[in-house]
Amino acid sequence: MSRKLLVPATALTVATVFALAACAPSSDDAAGGGEPKAGGTLKVLANGDVDHLDPQLVAYVPTYNVMRSISRSLLSYSASNDAAERIVLQPDLAEAVPEPSADGLSYTITLRDGITWGAPDGERAIVASDVERGIKRLCNPLISGALAGYFTGLIEGMAEFCTGFAAVAPEVDPMREYLENTDISGIETPDDTTVVFTLTKPASDFPFMLSLDAADPAPIEALDELPDSPEYRRSFVSSGPYKVADYTPDAKLVLERNEAWNPDSDPLRKAYVDSIEMTMGVEGDAAMQQLQAGSADLLFDLSPSPANIQQLKAQNDDKLSTMENGGVDQFMWINTKSPNNGGALADLKLRQALQYAVDKTAVVQTMGGEELAGVTNGIFGPGILGYEEYDPYPANDGKGDPEKAKQLLAEAGFPDGITLKLPYRNVGTQPDIAQTVQASLERAGITVELTPVPPTDYYANFMTNPENATTGAWDIALVGWSPDWQGGAARSVFQPQFVFDGTHQSYNYVDYNSDAANALAEQALAATTPEEAGDLWHQVDEAVMADSPMVSIAYRLKPNYHSERVGGFVEYAQSQNGDWTNVWLNG
Repeated sequence: MSRKLLVPATALTVATVFALAACAPSSDDAAGGGEPKAGGTLKVLANGDVDHLDPQLVAYVPTYNVMRSISRSLLSYSASNDAAERIVLQPDLAEAVPEPSADGLSYTITLRDGITWGAPDGERAIVASDVERGIKRLCNPLISGALAGYFTGLIEGMAEFCTGFAAVAPEVDPMREYLENTDISGIETPDDTTVVFTLTKPASDFPFMLSLDAADPAPIEALDELPDSPEYRRSFVSSGPYKVADYTPDAKLVLERNEAWNPDSDPLRKAYVDSIEMTMGVEGDAAMQQLQAGSADLLFDLSPSPANIQQLKAQNDDKLSTMENGGVDQFMWINTKSPNNGGALADLKLRQALQYAVDKTAVVQTMGGEELAGVTNGIFGPGILGYEEYDPYPANDGKGDPEKAKQLLAEAGFPDGITLKLPYRNVGTQPDIAQTVQASLERAGITVELTPVPPTDYYANFMTNPENATTGAWDIALVGWSPDWQGGAARSVFQPQFVFDGTHQSYNYVDYNSDAANALAEQALAATTPEEAGDLWHQVDEAVMADSPMVSIAYRLKPNYHSERVGGFVEYAQSQNGDWTNVWLNG
């Protein structure tokens, strides 16, 4: 599943504007008492495994903490408990956040001194060709990176490079030969410390894309094995403060110090602990018991349950925290391709009836109340440039307006109501949320037939199968979405879900497209100030919601918890959790 899909426990502006002062984490802004201490083993509990250990392929939110530890990015973010500070773009391997050229088509990265690989034959400098190699690996013919699409059409010549790469045999030798001997015209490396990216069109969010591990440099050794194969994972070459010491899929991951890492070259990671041990296969309640007992420290893909949270809040436990992630946890997509009811959902009035019918406040209560969730009315969640609190379909402050919905149903030709099919993930609170939506729609004369779908099949096999849309297997469906990067991330919400250029995208379930929204998005990406970009992205939001392809319902705050012995718990925005590379152990 892509990082874009919100997984509760389970996917723009000019760089110089966002390159504001944001300090590396310190004990002053860190949760957890005491002075920083070096040493010890940080114990992390997980239910499942990482999606990948290959940076170019990573797209799962929790895995970003693993990558933060072993693979440095060109640009990144400071870990901070300040919501505004932790989404400000920061230099990592780069000396500075790059500024665009006068025409907005070029960005130059200068690599900082002292950055190194922990290579098998000894410490070696990370150089410009490693950056180019990492970008090239995004579209290898064996397994392309889930986030490759952001780069492919944007970097000049990359689409042609990837087309040629697709014709190469997915084997080590031919892939290495093609990659090392075929250039991308939009990536130049005039010397070992300089990389120049040339774009096909202005994209003020391009620097934010360079914070993705998908754009991390790749050492030459990465070409000796198939991407993310067991052999690749065993021989992973680290650029971060830790390296892979032991890995058993679905069981255990152990990271130990990378002797080649130079702390003077790294403004973002303190690397206090000596090692990190992640144990997989742990269930939620058992994990919380271990954290409270002090036999483990942090959670990977798990979160406290609503019952845990209420108990912890009653106890005023300051080890519980919540954070925004810029996502919308509950969208209700409307299937305009459904043949059911004579194709009625193609009628805007009927879709607008659904907007007024949903009791969003009831869904928020089902999700744990206002301390853990909030009502949304557009395609962007809090924390995204372009997000504004507005309500294009005002309905009693989110409680719904059944009478208005009935009026629109009648105008659409359904005075006696309509019956719709709603599948849902049969996991966690999703059945309760589906029933809450069902009850609110029924008050407006809309009968909802609920169909449970196993969570592992919901996105992978049900929602992303276009035939299920065109055959009417569903009429309305609950999904979630989280941005792929932080801050200027509106593109990563809009492009994958609400743009159709003739090629079906997995998460644009009905091939929705708006020429007006597309034009506004192009203007937003060429904007020269954050105010201009934010205003244009909000207009994109308005243009999409005018078509009513989905009902925006609620965002969810990400809850995190840690053990008593963890000091310096500061949140890393990409992983939506505490930063493994900046905590210390008090005992």
